[in-house]
Amino acid sequence: MVKCAQAKCPIFYAEGENKMRQKISFDKNWKFHRGEIDTPFPVSKSAAYMQAKTEHAKWGPASIFYNDSAENYVPGTPICTDEWQTVSLPHDFIIEQTPDQQNNCALGYFRYENAWYRNRFSLSEGDRGKRIALYFEGVATHATVYVNGCLMKHNFCGYVSFEVDVTDVVRFDADNLVAVYVETTDHEGWWYSGGGIYRSVWLIKTAPVSVDLWGVYLHPERQDHENWLVPVETTLRNDKLSAVRAEILTTLVGPGGNPAASARGELTVAAKGKDVLLQAIPVKNPELWDMESPCLYTARTQVFLDGEEADCVETRFGFRTIRFDAERGFFLNGRSVKIQGVCCHQDYGLTGKAVPGRVQRYRLQLLKEMGASGFRTSHYPHSETTMDALDEMGFLVMDETRWFSSTEEGLAQLEMLVKRDRNRPGVILWSIANEEPHQLTDVGRRISETMKAFVKKLDRTRPVTAAISNDPLSAEATGVYDVIGVNYNLAQFDDIHRKYPAHPVFSSECCATGTTRGWYLPDAPERGYISAYDHDSSKSFLSREKTWRFIMEREWLFGGYQWTGIEHRGETVWPRLCSQSGALDLYLQRKDAFYQNQSLWTKEPMIHLLPHWNLFGREGETVSVRAYTNCEEAELFQDGVSLGVRKIRPYGHAEWKVSFQPGKLVAVWNRLLRFTRMVQ
Repeated sequence: MVKCAQAKCPIFYAEGENKMRQKISFDKNWKFHRGEIDTPFPVSKSAAYMQAKTEHAKWGPASIFYNDSAENYVPGTPICTDEWQTVSLPHDFIIEQTPDQQNNCALGYFRYENAWYRNRFSLSEGDRGKRIALYFEGVATHATVYVNGCLMKHNFCGYVSFEVDVTDVVRFDADNLVAVYVETTDHEGWWYSGGGIYRSVWLIKTAPVSVDLWGVYLHPERQDHENWLVPVETTLRNDKLSAVRAEILTTLVGPGGNPAASARGELTVAAKGKDVLLQAIPVKNPELWDMESPCLYTARTQVFLDGEEADCVETRFGFRTIRFDAERGFFLNGRSVKIQGVCCHQDYGLTGKAVPGRVQRYRLQLLKEMGASGFRTSHYPHSETTMDALDEMGFLVMDETRWFSSTEEGLAQLEMLVKRDRNRPGVILWSIANEEPHQLTDVGRRISETMKAFVKKLDRTRPVTAAISNDPLSAEATGVYDVIGVNYNLAQFDDIHRKYPAHPVFSSECCATGTTRGWYLPDAPERGYISAYDHDSSKSFLSREKTWRFIMEREWLFGGYQWTGIEHRGETVWPRLCSQSGALDLYLQRKDAFYQNQSLWTKEPMIHLLPHWNLFGREGETVSVRAYTNCEEAELFQDGVSLGVRKIRPYGHAEWKVSFQPGKLVAVWNRLLRFTRMVQ
């Protein structure tokens, strides 16, 4: 056995020329065309006849005969006069524009248009007999996929991953063409939506008998202090024309790479069918996954036919227990935990939705430094890279679907989310809705009941929740959820707890306090600036300090997810490009709110002063100076003169009124360590 050399590929294949499973990056050398392509339809009967067949795209950019480059010109075929460019994935073509006030404010002031992508690939004769698939991690927003002129897939959500089985339409020892038509004008949110193939694409080759996509499900169960049982469900697919008898070996590998336990089993899978093998593997004294020590195990699943290995995949998981108590809150591995969470969108200021993996991880490292222990995937499935990093860093994740819908399409999207992420120990909640008006109605109750029941068929180990903002105390759907998530509405929390005494409750979204980094004057709407001091944005959007004190004063309220951890484009008012609610700005620079959260959420002694002391032109003006610290008291010195000691109430801050003069401010906590703001 050798490990696949492809990055991000947790898969093994057999040595030799015919590798049993390959996951090949399909991110390079895409041809891209912005906007529609007018392809006149021929007037002949033969044209209408041929477009009604399997390979119906004989004309236009979905056709394998279409020329998107002079290099690929085939004599006798139509010449493409439109401009195409070569791009690599991930790719967001909307972010390339300049924001324009004439466009929709919620969507980031960008113009949304449609586009085409094309890419060619080759398969050798040795690939004949294998299962061939394309795996798209994310395309915004609607995607229509063609292969060799054959319509293969419509995808209706810009946040879900999907697989396209192309086995029956590919050609061997010849070029193949995949074309993707992207529609961005049907929006799924009130935030920056972007456009394009903004996550990676993979070409996957397997034997005809293989583990299905997201086909391994492990849910460790603690039996007693030392012993665990790991139920394993393995979905095997058989793309052969005859039934097969397969043997499956499941090996659990510890964090250090040593096998911890294993089990064998057999099953028969019908021709062109799927079946599930159930196993239960005992494990003694495993290392637990926790926030500070996120130990991850690996399940290696090997498939054998007549003693020969046909497939092998690896699936990460972890050992941990979670419990939600209506009176005492949330428990991780038997320990009470108050979740210090943030909500986040997935875009990055510079690259839009096409976020490099290293940036995704860096974002989370900064949130961890800030003291965050929880992450809400608002309001849709986030990338696999982000989800992997959340597990590795010990975040407690509220995992959310995009569509609040019990339709076939809505449930298919929910299935993708749950199957992809149900092995992740960091995921502790499934969220099936966000701020849906129908949560007030009987319709919302029925949709919630159907979606909740659907989740339970796929994963029985985590509670189902939703984020409710429209009168959660009276909403008909509130009592349906295992755990009640409330957005804002702090005045209703105590009544909700009394009305639903058996339901755990948490703040699924709170604060929404916009601040501009470095602006310490009153709000200046004409410039897009908001005061950097923590404040109430409205009667609903209370300050971070007030919100966190409210949460901490109630044992039964097990935590909250702050809006937001990181600024995101859209949902704004001109000339701002974002709501500025994040603790990190659009470009991942730390704001005062970052340090305020540190003072509320971390234990290592720290102190942060605001404002900066470069206030030229404001000489003699009285300035509010604040210190965010997790210590019990702070003393402020101006040019060596003490301005007094301030005792800091729990979850509060220190404050002084200071006459500005150029010079030096020094804040001291417990008179031991100094932090300085000064003008040189």
